[in-house]
Amino acid sequence: MKKNIFVIFMVLFSPIFLSAQSDYKVVFDLTSNDTLNHKAVIRWTNEIIKASKDAQVEVVFYGNSLDMVQKDKSVVADDVAKLSANKNVSFKVCSVAMKAHNVDKSQLIPGV
Repeated sequence: MKKNIFVIFMVLFSPIFLSAQSDYKVVFDLTSNDTLNHKAVIRWTNEIIKASKDAQVEVVFYGNSLDMVQKDKSVVADDVAKLSANKNVSFKVCSVAMKAHNVDKSQLIPGV
């Protein structure tokens, strides 16, 4: 009898447990000007968003990584623009790094 109650309980309530997901949030902290790293961050961001539509991804740029988000220097500009249109993805640049590298907001890819 106890076995039957346990099986019935599992059948009735397992969809609740299976559908419950915790929030998935990730922050990428990028300091490199290496374009292979830039492409990897784009690839990882795409994979996370595909795996979990509600995941929140933030990419933060410091130091020499500013090339990734500058209109005239980025090898992934189209990808950055496309991903930044997703409400769960954000690209943020450190203002101190912008000042140190003489980068103005107008030089950034729209959405950054």
